[in-house]
Amino acid sequence: MSPATRSRSTSYLRIYATVKRVPRGRVATYGQIARLAGLPGRARQVGYALHAMSGSTAVPWQRVVNAGGRISLHPMHGEISQRILLEKEGVRFDAGGRISLSKYGWRPRAGFSTARPRS
Repeated sequence: MSPATRSRSTSYLRIYATVKRVPRGRVATYGQIARLAGLPGRARQVGYALHAMSGSTAVPWQRVVNAGGRISLHPMHGEISQRILLEKEGVRFDAGGRISLSKYGWRPRAGFSTARPRS
């Protein structure tokens, strides 16, 4: 495994561990997940990592939304299923399709950290 691939794998594991901590009925932004996973400024990498999961249900990917409280997926690629999953958890959308981050946003306790997985 190349160093770049190993680094990406380690980053993805940290992202998945962080997303797993988002409680049911709450959402987090891509940027928030990146910061909490120790990858500040790498919100896009969070999106890439979630996309790479290829159908895994072990990580609650539906709980990650963009900074505007919107689903970033295209309707043909999962927006509808993400919305349905969130609504089943009690998350509500306004008429414009936004989630109130002040109401449903995840606020981890002070000192939150995602342990680095072992290589």
